[in-house]
Amino acid sequence: MESKLNILIVSDEPVLLQQLKNIAESTEENVLVASTTDAIREMNRETRDIVIMTQNETDLAIDLVQSMRQINPLVLIICIAQQTDFVLLRNLMRAGTDEFFVFPEETSLFTSRFPTTVKNYAIQKNSRESATAKSFGRGRGQIFSFYSGKGGSGKTVISSVLAQTLKLESTAEVILIDLNGQYGGVESMFSIESNRSLADLLPVIEELNESHIRNVSKTEENSKLEILVSPIDAEVAETLGENFVAKLLRTSRRAFDYVIIDLPSNLTGPVITAMEESDKIYYVLTPDTPALKVLKYYEDLSARIGVNLMGRMEIVLNNISKENEVQQKDLKNVLRYPIAASVRKDIKGLQPFINKGEPVRKVVKERKLIPFAKDVRKFTREILKQ
Repeated sequence: MESKLNILIVSDEPVLLQQLKNIAESTEENVLVASTTDAIREMNRETRDIVIMTQNETDLAIDLVQSMRQINPLVLIICIAQQTDFVLLRNLMRAGTDEFFVFPEETSLFTSRFPTTVKNYAIQKNSRESATAKSFGRGRGQIFSFYSGKGGSGKTVISSVLAQTLKLESTAEVILIDLNGQYGGVESMFSIESNRSLADLLPVIEELNESHIRNVSKTEENSKLEILVSPIDAEVAETLGENFVAKLLRTSRRAFDYVIIDLPSNLTGPVITAMEESDKIYYVLTPDTPALKVLKYYEDLSARIGVNLMGRMEIVLNNISKENEVQQKDLKNVLRYPIAASVRKDIKGLQPFINKGEPVRKVVKERKLIPFAKDVRKFTREILKQ
């Protein structure tokens, strides 16, 4: 079964936005709407095949088209103007626009032509996918955030080992980012001693590029995983706001195939920004009643602040054991979100690595893997299949 195309409609005019939405939804593809200010974030969050955008300010429209084309060179961009302007048409075409319509004069023309445009794009996309083998390329990596509203869930251990395993099990470029600003945590998993942290990127955040990130990140010697450690200083961490996190993640997405984020439990502005930029939010849940209550609080709070979890959040069950009062089969009837992975309780196998600050994984084909590492490897391979 062929997957549906993702169509993004960008407009700040409610009437025109609804009109375009009705036309796009008639094709039975996936349709999402966004304001001009949210357009680039939505392009970064998920691959968009076709973008329909209305033009208000000429310079802003040109900047948007160029940015979208940079994020996804294969995107089909259709611009809708409300007056005939040949200079604007020329500039938009030079910027990367594929088609241009003037409303309301060409509304019927657009309505009749759009289904054919969608069909032709789908054919071209399927041809490209069948001719191209699975490979990793620069331009648009995936961002996975690991979060839990309850402390001690094991999200730092799981995110760290998953990032290490992703790097060992594939040819992908992987970076692990620790956003636990006050106390850190990831550095202890790899015995990292460094005076540099992601806070050192603050002076260059407006012109941030891959070189800046690699100059600050630490390279794990076994897997060559890149690690951006957190400043273990609450005062410094407070200077890293929402804009900093957004620019850091968008640049990392363009430079790496996988961006793994270890998030703190408190829902601050930067944490919410990281969630919004993420392709997936993996909520690490232990099988006990207090953890389930905190999950429910998190769901309610996310709904109030406008963080969309449906279709983006999955559960990672940690500390699974036969001795637990709450078993996995019980949770399947309670949870609203799919279970992405189950990780066994493995204190005996895991604790020595944590105490020594040694990576759980060091080489590709290890003869003896502890149960925890086996479960994370299984989780990793499922991610690589996607």
